[in-house]
Amino acid sequence: MEYQFATVWESIADTLPAHTAVVHGNRRFSWPEYDDRAARIAAAFVAAGLGPNSKIGLYLYNGNEYLEAHFAAFKMRGVPININYRYVDEELRYLLDNSDAEALVFHSSLGDRVERVRRRLPNLKLLIEVEDSEPGQVPVAGSYEEVLSGHAPMPRIVRDENDHYMLYTGGTTGMPKGVIYDMGGLTRSFAALGFPLLGIAAPTSAADIAPMIGDSVAANGQLISLTCAPLMHGTGVWLGAMMPHLSGAQVVTLQSRSLDADEVLRTVQNEVVTNVTIVGDAFAKPLINAIDGAIAAGTPYDLAKLRMIVSSGVMWTAEVKEQLLERIEHVILLDVIGSSEGAMGSSISMKGIPPSTAKFMQNPATRVFAEDDRQIVAGSDEAGMVAAGGMVPIGYFKDEEKSARTFRTIDGVRYSFAGDMAKVAADGSLILLGRGSQVINSGGEKIFPEEVEEAVKRVDGVVDCLVVGVDDDKFGQVVTAVASLSRGASVTAPAVIAAVKLDLAAYKAPKHVVFVAEVPRAPNGKADYTVARQLAAAALGL
Repeated sequence: MEYQFATVWESIADTLPAHTAVVHGNRRFSWPEYDDRAARIAAAFVAAGLGPNSKIGLYLYNGNEYLEAHFAAFKMRGVPININYRYVDEELRYLLDNSDAEALVFHSSLGDRVERVRRRLPNLKLLIEVEDSEPGQVPVAGSYEEVLSGHAPMPRIVRDENDHYMLYTGGTTGMPKGVIYDMGGLTRSFAALGFPLLGIAAPTSAADIAPMIGDSVAANGQLISLTCAPLMHGTGVWLGAMMPHLSGAQVVTLQSRSLDADEVLRTVQNEVVTNVTIVGDAFAKPLINAIDGAIAAGTPYDLAKLRMIVSSGVMWTAEVKEQLLERIEHVILLDVIGSSEGAMGSSISMKGIPPSTAKFMQNPATRVFAEDDRQIVAGSDEAGMVAAGGMVPIGYFKDEEKSARTFRTIDGVRYSFAGDMAKVAADGSLILLGRGSQVINSGGEKIFPEEVEEAVKRVDGVVDCLVVGVDDDKFGQVVTAVASLSRGASVTAPAVIAAVKLDLAAYKAPKHVVFVAEVPRAPNGKADYTVARQLAAAALGL
């Protein structure tokens, strides 16, 4: 039996016939129903002339249809392509063209954009519309439910572990790139990472997974995973759905299309959720406020069954972790450092274990190298580039030059260099400094924005912050904080600057502080430094 997500999930569907696989609002599907619906969509892909390695665009909000179409692509050995639902015409056209997409599944509320670009994409053979509003904007598209009911389930097949999986990442510069993995390696890696969450050893073969899951569910109950992040991003689909599904979990998605903290907590309570996936402080702070608001209103949420909160993608500060642990004392906080190009490390916090910010236990294959490919010595206080080993992508789709820069071999070992800078503490842990491409050079000093952002967010009244470098005749660049405040807070720029100087060297403190209603972030909580720079420049008249 091959290591391939669809093959493993099919065997889990056979093993857990009475258990739920997917929940979205009042729609609930058992594992066999989930398998059947995905098989019918897979049959539609095959009927349209798609085959192994065919690319299938998913221009969708979170919901059961995203998970089903994603599973369907795996079933027929296709490659699902994640598309940011914020993309408009040219961005959408670029990604569909760059990925060689042959099919597109989209929400009807996004149909006007699809209709404007589809004639410029002659490679598209099939368009399927998931109705949410304004249906029929793409006349050639079939209705998702009609397509599903109009096809018999695709028969199960043997698949190849060398098939490709691809996740598009926006990156920090340039156009989005498809990061290519081999299916076998990715499935093995996710199983190895996910099984410890069940308290059992990783499987030694794909055929072992379903029986082990069956025994675990019978003894301990089923994991119920709520993904708060968009499925179109790695954190949401990897940590919130794909890895939990390999553990036989029920995956729950939210109905709101932006973070509604009360909806999250209501769902945790009503669905008896065990695991929640978030994106750092950007998601955790609203959750804390909602917990406090419910207590103040005399209607506290029942979070007794919640076991773990997992975060990846952005900074999750020690102060915010502590606040969560004060409110949900029994929960485990798992902070994962990684990117679409590979995992690097993790940090676990729980009551009695002091949380940390940007300090992680290295994965066994993680290293930190200087510019001359010399490995950084633990405790040396020297900064270097983080290299993720182990599950290393094949490369970037259609970009050999960037692949050569990012995925390199040192001393016979292949690593992924996503651009993160770090130091190595004396105990061997990673002290993350930030993404190298965002480093600010002010008067010859290199300043990592994440370090300053953390200090600014510790100022009472500051809710969120991004730090950017703006051009300056004297220093080349000066540190500028773009910050938002809690409702009713009165915070001045001099107060922020003075507070940061108590935590950090004076040269790292912002020279300017720009207050905005909302700090610019993507739907997955990741920083939008481009917009932050634009806001800073406009406020400063540059």
